[in-house]
Amino acid sequence: MNTTDDRFLDGKVIVRQPVNGYRAAVDPVLLAAAVRAKPGEKVLDVGCGTGAAMFCLAARVPGLHLTGLEVQQAHAVLAGEGIALNHLVHTYICVGDILRPPPDFLNTFDVVITNPPYGDSGTPPPDASLAFAHMEGEADVADWIKACLACLRPKGRLVMIHRADRLSQILAALHDRDAGDIQIIPIFPKSGAPARRVIIDAGKGRRSPDTLLPGLVLHEADGKYTAAAEKVLRNAAALY
Repeated sequence: MNTTDDRFLDGKVIVRQPVNGYRAAVDPVLLAAAVRAKPGEKVLDVGCGTGAAMFCLAARVPGLHLTGLEVQQAHAVLAGEGIALNHLVHTYICVGDILRPPPDFLNTFDVVITNPPYGDSGTPPPDASLAFAHMEGEADVADWIKACLACLRPKGRLVMIHRADRLSQILAALHDRDAGDIQIIPIFPKSGAPARRVIIDAGKGRRSPDTLLPGLVLHEADGKYTAAAEKVLRNAAALY
């Protein structure tokens, strides 16, 4: 497999990823920026791919115990190489399926993060690996959420990024599984445009009402990143 070593967060993070197929862009960086983890906590990245989200999180919050779960063997291998490239400790990659996680994952993690497949319909990409990363397969979004919540300890947090037009499905799945204190962050491509992505931060077994937080605008009218987006995407700033 031909690969490239790509730098994120203004060079602070290196991600080894395939030349063809799924390649990380801004979504995993935004996901990592929304995680309110503390040093020493255990974080699981479900569908970690080549590790972009977990590596960006490690750059912002040192001292985490990170585990990546990835079903595609080739991506898991690259994520393992990324651990060495980024000189991380207490960081592990497990090859496996979130619908059938290792038994010791259940009720274990303080935080679960995930950038799941977004597509529930339409024509999949011709590249098999890319199609696998983008299109829901055996697990739809409700199944994915159920499985992620099962890996959390009581009161732990699930943080995910997804398409804005699927927010109602995501909230319904979370409420059905006794998740609450849901923080919603819309991501706008530019000022005045509808949000295309949302980040959802939900607490397992929590009862507090949902909160719609101020969103992030990614681009100015000329296509450059906004100052707020630059802080997140280059300077490893937290979203909130």
